[in-house]
Amino acid sequence: MSSHHIVKEKQEPALLIINLAGFDEEHLGQLLEWSPTVVVSDMIIDEVLSLGIKVDAVLTSEDNSWAFAQEHILQINYTENALNGGLNYFVNEGYPAVNVIDDKFSFSNYSSFVSQIDLVIFNSEQKIYPIYSGFSKWQKANEEIEILYPQDVNDLSFTGLDLTKENLFKTQKDGFYSFTFSKPYIFIAEFI
Repeated sequence: MSSHHIVKEKQEPALLIINLAGFDEEHLGQLLEWSPTVVVSDMIIDEVLSLGIKVDAVLTSEDNSWAFAQEHILQINYTENALNGGLNYFVNEGYPAVNVIDDKFSFSNYSSFVSQIDLVIFNSEQKIYPIYSGFSKWQKANEEIEILYPQDVNDLSFTGLDLTKENLFKTQKDGFYSFTFSKPYIFIAEFI
């Protein structure tokens, strides 16, 4: 194995899998490429293992008598929900970043974690992440960018984008686009 395939612990974003509904296996393969720490909800552990994915830990509720036969898989108990349990685990273990795969997104589920860990949330259609005012990114022409919860942003300015409908933008050309606003952060979604 060449040296560029060796990854130091916690150097790459961890992977938290809550729900794989409709998620493309090629995208999943890309997220697994550098062998991240993988934590999975007990609701889908069998599905994930059937894909041949090495799982490091499984999230299970404390009142669940579930026990996994494979000793190398850590069991992480949670009280609220698997998502919070997983995010709290990564924050407490000092991970700098985590990719989350879930079939739904709610601002309230992630807002308390934005300042603690770099988040990227994937579903079958979107890559969602928080941005800060002054955010700028290079993107190809005609790519769609969505602002999630636009009702919370009343002073948004942008460059390099055309507003195509409420909270949905399209990049004007190959090049940089940017957002500025007064809120501490907002969530945007790119279509995958």
